[in-house]
Amino acid sequence: MRILHISKYYYPFMGGVENICRYLVERMPMHNTSVLCFNDSNKNEESNINGHTVWRCATIFNIARQAISFSYPIMMRKALRLSDPDIIQYHWANPFPAFFLYFQIKKKQKLIIHWHMDIIRQWYLYWLVKPIESWLIRRAEYICVTSPQYREGSKPLRNVKSKVRIVPNAIDESKFRLNDSDKKRVSEIKAEYGNRPIVLFVGRHTKYKGLSYLIESETWIKQECGIVIAGSGPLTKSLKELVSRQNKKRIHFVGKLDDNELKCYLYAASVFAFPSITKNEAFGVALAEAMYCYTPCVTFTINGSGVNYVNLHNVTGLECPNRDSKAFGEAINLLLSDNALRTRFAQTAHDRVNQNFLIRNMIAKMESVYNEIEAKQPNLN
Repeated sequence: MRILHISKYYYPFMGGVENICRYLVERMPMHNTSVLCFNDSNKNEESNINGHTVWRCATIFNIARQAISFSYPIMMRKALRLSDPDIIQYHWANPFPAFFLYFQIKKKQKLIIHWHMDIIRQWYLYWLVKPIESWLIRRAEYICVTSPQYREGSKPLRNVKSKVRIVPNAIDESKFRLNDSDKKRVSEIKAEYGNRPIVLFVGRHTKYKGLSYLIESETWIKQECGIVIAGSGPLTKSLKELVSRQNKKRIHFVGKLDDNELKCYLYAASVFAFPSITKNEAFGVALAEAMYCYTPCVTFTINGSGVNYVNLHNVTGLECPNRDSKAFGEAINLLLSDNALRTRFAQTAHDRVNQNFLIRNMIAKMESVYNEIEAKQPNLN
């Protein structure tokens, strides 16, 4: 089948949605796949990326993190004409292109919405987006969400659950294989923290990531450890000031890690702390990465989020009441104090990712959705 993906951006632009889109484009050679997306510059481009055509629309400016392109309708018309897709796979939430798709999609073309997230942060503009979102939902043959929890918790999808299919996000396992030099670096990282257990956080320093709760939880972690906060963001400065004010000497900020350093830190860690607090955290790819590296996790309960689908309470890690810093710290302390429990969770965490959240798993799920469409319309090629 010929499949056109409509994504916000695309490789080499790096982001969670962009990575998933790239896996679906490049790892499904049985289909003819291409991409329509925004450019991160004010220039229209057509290029071939690893054998797939990518049309990039010039971005003029952004409103509430939504790229705006005056050339989008022209580029969409060109992409639809040249790719002639049987299926258009629309990666949501990215509302701007949907307005033009309304006028340009052909009746015979099937629409799949890859529903990565509800619109949450831009709620104040939702009234403007809702009509086009509603049209997309009605027009879609199927809607792919990343977890059963997101299907059940999404208000826009509550009346169309018969259309919804579960296609979990995935990690690239090749990025997390250790060679001899990596093993040496893992030992070095452990030594840097006095060979004490490491509690690791990795992510962007924004409000929904809940880092202030992790910092507060340090009070209830009685076991010896080093708490390492990787990443950066708009709250980095205020978080460092909070740590300094409270004289929490066990907490260390290490900045953004490249892929190789990230891998080594994940293997060096004893516990992965993931204190996200809202549905802005739709799935938790970072969780799956840590789990694949045999690092059990501690999370908060987030209603409607896939976080609690990735990390299973008392199976791959521990789950705490939302925003309860004391419970979060005590859960970390339990894992640090019980080697047998931590070892058991480490193995089941790795096994869960290996069985559910690798690229091959996502591809198989996505192919089953395409097969459902083909079964309804056998003349698709």
